[in-house]
Amino acid sequence: PIALVNSVNPFRLEGQKTAAYEICEALDNNAPHYHALPVGNAGNITAYWKGFKEWKAAGKSSRLPKMLGFQAAGAAPLVTGIREEHPETVATAIRIGNPASWEGAISARDESGGLIESVTDEEILEAYRMVASLEGVFSEPACVAPVAGLRKLAARGYFTEPATVTVTLTGHGLKDPDTAISQALSSPIALSATYDAVLKALDL
Repeated sequence: PIALVNSVNPFRLEGQKTAAYEICEALDNNAPHYHALPVGNAGNITAYWKGFKEWKAAGKSSRLPKMLGFQAAGAAPLVTGIREEHPETVATAIRIGNPASWEGAISARDESGGLIESVTDEEILEAYRMVASLEGVFSEPACVAPVAGLRKLAARGYFTEPATVTVTLTGHGLKDPDTAISQALSSPIALSATYDAVLKALDL
């Protein structure tokens, strides 16, 4: 049988929540003070919040994180409170005008004392280039929306004291190769499909 494992499928959310367990395990069994995620269909923020709550309920963590969700400005129905019929953003994975897990995302935001805000395409692409150049991580544009968002929050003084802040990068750059090509500092080099051609191009 074939099952649709989308953001309203309970089995998907049950699986996704375990990523929150892994974050806590990496932090000596405690939750971060803040956890940031991109928000499209909103399954991630819903599932992660459930995972963090379960970890604390099991007595393994002494705190819960504030959940920080970020949408693209051209597809930000959770920020505006209005469903978007024609969402548009370079961040294709979060180009969603009516999130399937709308209520779950709002609950995660409100229960955790966090927020859901938007970032522009320009801010997303700046974060996209920064993550690649500083960390060597090839990500898709949508998944660096929280990186762009955290930079905005930090610039306006949102973080007033030392804190552990974690971010989930949700998608590999090969999901959106066109953006990678358009953001490259130089054009791709076309070669014949031979070993010698590759060596010559690399000056080897």
